[in-house]
Amino acid sequence: MFDDTDDRSAIAALIETAADISLLVQKNGEIVDMACGSEDLKADLDDQWRGQLWAETVTEEGRAKVSELLKLAGSPVGTRAMQDINHRLADGSDLPIRYWAVSLDNDGRLAALGRDMRGIAALQQQVLNAQLALEQDYWRLRQVETRYRLLFQMAVDPLLIVDQTSEKVLEANPAADKLLSDSGKSIIGATFPIGFDASGNEALRGLLAEASAVGRGSISDVGLADGSRSFNVSANLLRQDNAARFLLRLSSVRSQTDAAVPDTANLGELLRRAPDAVVLTDLEGQIKAANQTFLELAELANEEQAVGRSIDRWLGRTGVDLNVLLSNLRQREAVRLFATTLRGEYGGTTDVEISATLYAQDDGASFGFFIRDIGRRIGAESAQSVRLPKSVEQITQQIGRVPLKDLVRQSTDLVEKLCIEAALELTGDNRASAAELLGVSRQGLYAKLHRYKLADKGAED
Repeated sequence: MFDDTDDRSAIAALIETAADISLLVQKNGEIVDMACGSEDLKADLDDQWRGQLWAETVTEEGRAKVSELLKLAGSPVGTRAMQDINHRLADGSDLPIRYWAVSLDNDGRLAALGRDMRGIAALQQQVLNAQLALEQDYWRLRQVETRYRLLFQMAVDPLLIVDQTSEKVLEANPAADKLLSDSGKSIIGATFPIGFDASGNEALRGLLAEASAVGRGSISDVGLADGSRSFNVSANLLRQDNAARFLLRLSSVRSQTDAAVPDTANLGELLRRAPDAVVLTDLEGQIKAANQTFLELAELANEEQAVGRSIDRWLGRTGVDLNVLLSNLRQREAVRLFATTLRGEYGGTTDVEISATLYAQDDGASFGFFIRDIGRRIGAESAQSVRLPKSVEQITQQIGRVPLKDLVRQSTDLVEKLCIEAALELTGDNRASAAELLGVSRQGLYAKLHRYKLADKGAED
């Protein structure tokens, strides 16, 4: 049998081994002894809590939990309680510890045995991150599915999805229901082919067999049962989970006469849905029509907010850009790749590139502006910016050989020359427009052209 000293040493060694951190705490909350069973905690703490109040070593929200554990001081020997408490380390990081406190004697001393929860907290954070990633993927898939169904329903051509095994129609868009259903009801659940003549049914069965073998196929001139119209039909085999589906698309066969007629309605719809902004104005720049992309760039809710107002309201350099564009359009009837910015109603700005042309109609002439967002274009720097570093390098090489004031003058002349060249390029070598763009008089621009030997670059007015 061990004596009292040996017993205490053995118990202390057992506690130190079983717990990551062990504290001996007085009734008033002072830590009179501590031991670390974890090498990481020994490196972080190094007995620095000894002699401090337990509550002073924890975060603000942990002090109430320490007070709860200290209430065990007046409890019978062996009374236990558990709390999760965060300590604040010297480097500012948090140290989460799960404590089991046990009352030791009638003097109010407590033994607090702690488990380092940093590993568990890291695992919990990984689980949380994984859950967030799953939720993001789930909502991304929901959005993709929503867009797919919206496109499927809005498609002008009839579209069908047919099960490969049963040849049942699983999905059909409104155009397919309207075309192939006699009663006007949905054809979902019907066996395909449906709604075609006898020869068409035979050809479509062969199409499905071809698509099953090679993954895709198409046939031409398949007639409806009523003989009113003919269609070209294409089929693609899709695999989803353990099932296979056919995606069928029916496109109407157009006659030579129909094909020769320009489809202006579709052209107008194409411009309205174009990814670039398209604006139609009168000869003074007053907007007559604008597509959805322009409304988004200009931060407008609807087209009515733009119609009747000058496009100059949204162009970057008010009173300058529009004058330059209109001047060139009246002279040349076309402008290409004019760089500027477009301002939104709520302060947003976008780097854009404008091409414009004169558009003649029966009711008068108009200007059509095609505006492209180039804010994310790679390599959008101008030729002048490409040449600039070489010129600057030539100037910096003269340091020590040329006085500073002469270097500054050369740099100023270089920048001024490059700005004049850029203005001439933007305005198509129109000196009057370039002077207006630079904010100088026409005579002042002529003088600078002669000074920098650029007189042959500008076209005479």
